[in-house]
Parts: sequence; structure tokens; C-alpha cells
Amino acid sequence: MDGIIPLYKERGMTSFDCVSRLRRILKTKKIGHSGTLDPSVDGVLPICVGSATKVVDFLMQSGKVYQGELVIGSATETEDFDGKVIETAPVTEAIPDELVKAKMADLTGEITQIPPMYSAVKVNGKRLYEYARVGEEVERPKRQVTIKQFDMIRNQYDAEKQEQHVFFKVYCSKGTYVRTLVVDLARALGYPGAMKWLTRLESGGFEMDQTLTLADIQDAMANNTINRYLYLLDYALKDYPQMELSDKQWKAVQNGGWLREDEMTVSDPEVVLTYKNEVKALYHKAPDKHYKPTKMFSTK
Repeated sequence: MDGIIPLYKERGMTSFDCVSRLRRILKTKKIGHSGTLDPSVDGVLPICVGSATKVVDFLMQSGKVYQGELVIGSATETEDFDGKVIETAPVTEAIPDELVKAKMADLTGEITQIPPMYSAVKVNGKRLYEYARVGEEVERPKRQVTIKQFDMIRNQYDAEKQEQHVFFKVYCSKGTYVRTLVVDLARALGYPGAMKWLTRLESGGFEMDQTLTLADIQDAMANNTINRYLYLLDYALKDYPQMELSDKQWKAVQNGGWLREDEMTVSDPEVVLTYKNEVKALYHKAPDKHYKPTKMFSTK
């Protein structure tokens, strides 16, 4: 079995839990996911099966879209409500929409993030959450991410609890910690904050309405209809220009051979090579003007 399944990951499961369950349902070990989702986050999780595991990196490169809720007035050790509260500050009056939108705009574009201690980023061979669980602080690596769009959906003040609830939607690059982004928004507004919930709406070019639940996949396997829901690995490469190879070119490519610039029907820096309408490789233009292999997907 080969292909990509856009899974709807439910809350309460890790991404590895999903892969483990799917290995049993699909009766295959060669499965990978394209981008970890925290257990408390639900939404789109593209799953690669068989030879499609070769395109995991390409799916991960695509942008992601999230929707969620920020609660302003309390901070937690995990930056979401799975962790214990470590700071509170009452919001004594409503924060105006215009101010929230202005601070969101300040957090748009190329920004630097420091991953939360409760995250899977590795430092010296250990994940940050392993240090956090034993109360050990370590220096965390900074990372550059791109926030393409950060929108306010609704801004709601709770006078009784003295909290501000900001419902948001964010379009961002891979590697973005949305928890950290919204906590930074709260800080920019002068308060502690934490993310209440988060849903991933898009990932790897897949949207929520394309997803299947684990139960859906189990039913499809039982009914022998699973192939209807498998996307070819081409899907992960759909944004690249394509070129169909001749028989002679294919023989060269099978052995990792280079292609001359004058052999190409496209001039883009990267191109997907197909043979008999099947994706075979991704090639790039080298400084010497030859096209050379970036990634081989099939030599058959």
C-alpha cells in the first residue's frame, strides 16, 4: 500500500499514537506523519504510507493554518491549559479590538521564537519536556519562523472572571509554536496568557474536509475501499513544475544521471521528473547548469 492519507487527529492522542494505530489497521509498518501535533490539539495530520514516506519532508515544508483561543489573564508552565498556572493578572477592562489587531500585526512576518520548555525540541540529545518534567532549565535554541497572517476572529471580555478571550486564525510556516505566538501576543498586550484550545485546519496542502478519522480508515479497510482515499505521492509535489522523460533520459535518471540544460523542457531551478506519467525524481539546477538529483522516488 502506497499513498498519503489526510488523517483527522483527535484530541487526547499523540501523533505517534496515530501512527501506531494505523500500522495495525493498515497492516504495514512503513508509515510516517508530516508534522507533530500536541495531544491537546486536533486537526489535519497527513499520514504517508509505503513509498509515500519519501515525500514526508515535502509535505512538512508547506504552510499550516490553525484556529484557536487565547485566554489573557493567566499563564501556565506549558503555555496551554494542560499545565499548572504560574502567573495571573486580572484584566480589569476590555482590551479594544484595534489594539489586539495592531499587536497581531507586529507578530506577522519573519519572527524569532524560543520553543517552550514543554516541547519536543531536542537539546543535547534530550527533548525539552524531559528537562521540564524534572524541573531543569536549559538554554533553548532560537528559531526563525514566518507568520503569513495572524487574524482576530472574535475578541470577547469576561467581566466576571476578568479575562479576555481572543479567538484567532494563523497562517504560518513549519516549525511555528502557536502556543508561544499567542503567549507573546498576550505579553505584548501587557498580560500573561495561555492557549485554551487549538485546531489545525490545513497542513501539507490538505484541508479539514478532506480528512478521515481512524474509524473511517478502519471501515475503509474492512470494506476494501481504502484505495479510494489514498492520494498519490504526486500530491506532495504538486507545486513543482513537471517534465516527462524520454526513454533515453529515463535510463540515465534511473542511475542518478545528470541532464543537460538543453535537454530540459522547463527552466525552473527545481523540477519533478515523470516517466509514463509516474513521478520518478526531483532534480535541481546546479551551478554548472546541469540538472542533478535532489531526491529519487522510484527507479522502476
